[in-house]
Amino acid sequence: MFTQDYGWGPGIASVIHVFVPLILALALWTIFWKGLALWHSGRRGQSWWFVIMLIVNTIGLLEIIYLFGVAKLKWSELFSKK
Repeated sequence: MFTQDYGWGPGIASVIHVFVPLILALALWTIFWKGLALWHSGRRGQSWWFVIMLIVNTIGLLEIIYLFGVAKLKWSELFSKK
């Protein structure tokens, strides 16, 4: 009933099994860094950084540059409430 052949061949299943976990890991990585960077930029009142990081998706690279380069935070300061 649901076994229609779309011409993709048997290799598509192995590709899906490889890429789905990779995409999920990349999404979690991005959400983690974007959340931290947005939180810190919001608390610092840096609205331009907040808007740019909210709109532009760089897989966490822009967020990491902001946190460690612009905000000059240390790893231990990432989760502090100051």
